[in-house]
Formats: sequence, structure tokens, C-alpha cells
Amino acid sequence: MTEHAIADDGTRIAFEERGVGVPVLLIAGQATGMHGWGPFADALARDFRVIVFDHRGIGDSGLGDPAAYSTRVFAADAVAVLDAAGVAAAHVVGHSMGGRVAQWLAVEHPERVRRLVLIATTAGDRSAERRDRAAVADLLSGDPDRMVPLFFDDGWARAHHADVERFFSRVATRPALRGHFAASRDHDGAGLLGRIRARTLVVHGLRDALTPVGHALLLAEGIPDAELLELDARHGLHLDTPAVEDAVRAFLLPEGQRAVAPAVT
Repeated sequence: MTEHAIADDGTRIAFEERGVGVPVLLIAGQATGMHGWGPFADALARDFRVIVFDHRGIGDSGLGDPAAYSTRVFAADAVAVLDAAGVAAAHVVGHSMGGRVAQWLAVEHPERVRRLVLIATTAGDRSAERRDRAAVADLLSGDPDRMVPLFFDDGWARAHHADVERFFSRVATRPALRGHFAASRDHDGAGLLGRIRARTLVVHGLRDALTPVGHALLLAEGIPDAELLELDARHGLHLDTPAVEDAVRAFLLPEGQRAVAPAVT
């Protein structure tokens, strides 16, 4: 069932939850709806109370002012979701732009973040190796034939057509899409990393053309209590690479409930 939180400016933020246990807040990437988490959220819900939400301007959430969008504003929206769900503190998992949002959440509201997982993300586009321009053009094209290979291996995408469609499906206006792109592009979190106190797992694909792996190295080096897991994968590795789900579950579960986790460097 979809519920709504009320952001600081009155914008309605749609969220859903499933599962029971310790709360896990999933923060989606740029212009991506809450249902795009698909099988990753379903799998975590076997062990956790999973909360997903639509960013402002996406899906069932209100538009707000797209000109004012920023990762810091989106982090405040995430706090509103936790408040509406009655959650004092949660594990936080952010993918892509959602990882940028999660950095603000961890710094400005450390008491709300148990552990932090940053997947395929960065402290900012100016902080490390620059994105491949052709990859960015493919991302912004809106053409599935150009976008899907940025995120997923071909074989997985063909075998999981419904999950791919769900990941890319969204209801958004052009102003909202432009606002999301600007918020992601303008994020500058290099100065935030040393202030993150939550134990952190950084997960990244070695074949990520949208966010080169150098960004993950900077995150892992800059966050005081961070571990890095690099995998042979692309930008959507949380969906098409089972080792991500395994590593995240192992990182978040209490010690006594953990199976043997994949090696993390």
C-alpha cells in the first residue's frame, strides 16, 4: 500500500514498505521510481523491513519546485519518509544519485543511519575520474537500446525483461527530469566524507561507464569506517549481480545471523 510523507515544503512523498525486522531505507537513483528496486528489495524484505519511496517529481510523489531540487533536499525528503513510517533509525542503501543523497543523510542526520551502503555512486562528478561523455549521452537519450547496456549485462537483461522495464518506467515531467539531472550533477560531497560516522560498505562495478570506479576508491578512502567491494559489473549491479545482494545482506545482518559473506576489500 502506498503511503505519503509530507516534506518540509509540503510536497507529498510517496513510499511503500514490506517485510519485518530492522528497517532498511532504499534511496533510488536519478529519476528512478521506488518500484525500480524490484527483486533487490524483495530479497532484502525476507530479513528486513524495507522502505522504498519515489523522489519528488517521480511516480506518485508531488512535484515541488524542480528548480530547487538538490541531493540535500532529497535527503530531507528521506527523513520525512522515516518520520512518517515511525522509524527512528534505519540502515540506508543508496544507488547512484541515491548514494549522493545518502551522504547528506548520514552527515546531517547521523542518528537516523545505522549502517550505510553506497552502490555505484560518487562524492561528485568533479571529485574523481570524469564520466564518459558518450555514456552520459546514452543515459539522457531516453532510448532503451542505448540505456540498458549502461546498467545491465545483455544476458540478464534479456532474461529479466519485466525487471528492466520496471527499473526504467517512471512518471515524470520534463522539468522534474531536468531537476533530477541538475541535482545529481551539482552534488559535491567530497567535504562530507570525513564526517560520515556510520559504518559503510561501498559497492561498485568495474565496468561502470557512468561512474568510473575511481569514484568508489575516493569514497572508500574518504569515509572513516568504509569497506570496498568491487565486482565485474555495470551501473545496475544491484539487480543483475547476485553477489551485491549477498554482500549487502551480510553487511546489514547482526553478527549471529550472518552466513559467510563474500570477500570485501
